[in-house]
Amino acid sequence: MLEKTFYKTFLSHTFNIPVRVNYWDGSSDVYGTGTPDITITFHEAIPIKEISSNASIALGEAIMDGKIEVDGSIEDLITAAYENTDSFFHNKKFIHFLPKQKHTVKESKSDVQDHYDIGNNFYKLWLDDTMTYSCAYFESPDDDLYTAQVNKVHHIIKKLNPQPGKTLLDIGCGWGTLMLTAAKEYGLHVTGITLSQEQYDYVNARIKEDGLEDVAEVRLEDYRELGNEKWDYITSVGMFEHVGQENLGQYFECVQKYLMNDGVALIHGITRQQGGANNGWLNKWIFPGGYVPGLIENTTHIIESGLQIDDMEPLRRHYQKTVEIWDKNFNEHRDEVVKMFDERFVRMWDLYLQACAASFKSGNIDVIQYLISKGPSARMLPMTRDYMYDETHDKSKVTD
Repeated sequence: MLEKTFYKTFLSHTFNIPVRVNYWDGSSDVYGTGTPDITITFHEAIPIKEISSNASIALGEAIMDGKIEVDGSIEDLITAAYENTDSFFHNKKFIHFLPKQKHTVKESKSDVQDHYDIGNNFYKLWLDDTMTYSCAYFESPDDDLYTAQVNKVHHIIKKLNPQPGKTLLDIGCGWGTLMLTAAKEYGLHVTGITLSQEQYDYVNARIKEDGLEDVAEVRLEDYRELGNEKWDYITSVGMFEHVGQENLGQYFECVQKYLMNDGVALIHGITRQQGGANNGWLNKWIFPGGYVPGLIENTTHIIESGLQIDDMEPLRRHYQKTVEIWDKNFNEHRDEVVKMFDERFVRMWDLYLQACAASFKSGNIDVIQYLISKGPSARMLPMTRDYMYDETHDKSKVTD
């Protein structure tokens, strides 16, 4: 009886939309006003102690294990929980436990490989042909994912106002599309670094296939280990979310250190306008060591490192649409993923993608591009944003 009372109180404060809940004892309740489009079925009770310890971990694992089943959109369900200020997402009583995190060079490599070295064949199933695993940029509502990722690569590179023959460092280069596009189409000499063995091997193969050995290299190396080398431009996409709160200052200090005087950097990453945060379930199962920094936190570190902020652009709705397409692609290959892994993995990954879309949709998180510079380089950038949207460059030649 006590357990059922807890659940009724807990769920009545969780959503801002009508939701039907089927309990393990066969009873059913509707929370909220109206006809529910979403039904949550508890096949068994989740211990109150587990929910109180960390509700995100307990409920996420219950969905992974099939103890909780959601009929309807998980994205809409989680969006409703984020938008309701009384829900467990906003109540510290349900966040007593968070997984411990370390961000040494060794731990960072392990964390990155835990996520990105699942296998290139897995990511190929649901990413687009550019193998870009970050927010796309939809210049038109009709853009498909490939076009939007191509847009994003050029949008980033153009913001640097790059001059042919100069050098670029891509921190966290992924599968290499941005750095190789910069080499092939903008005449830059590029260096990419990653901690993922799979990504390193993939980019190396692309460099050789395209005959770019004279202008492109990739290193399996931590961003803290580049010594005294310097580059004219730096890009870093979806990277600072992995460095840990305690290392954010050092990360931007490294950007400052590796930039030439008059150098320009474009740093693109998930940012929380309301302040930094992490999620226990995501940290435990998806992104070990992950931390989403706050907007003020990032801008403070940028300024304290001696860098200048020249432009900022929020792209939250673009990332929501990107993740929604990823999840659709993922579910179209659901049977193949089951064969690669198992049903539990599929439920976990589907939950992760829909939860991310919900987080962007609700405004719980954002993604922001920071255009920053070292020294008087801002005087060398055009005075308006027009140059960022120059259509003279042929985007159709993006590196595949």
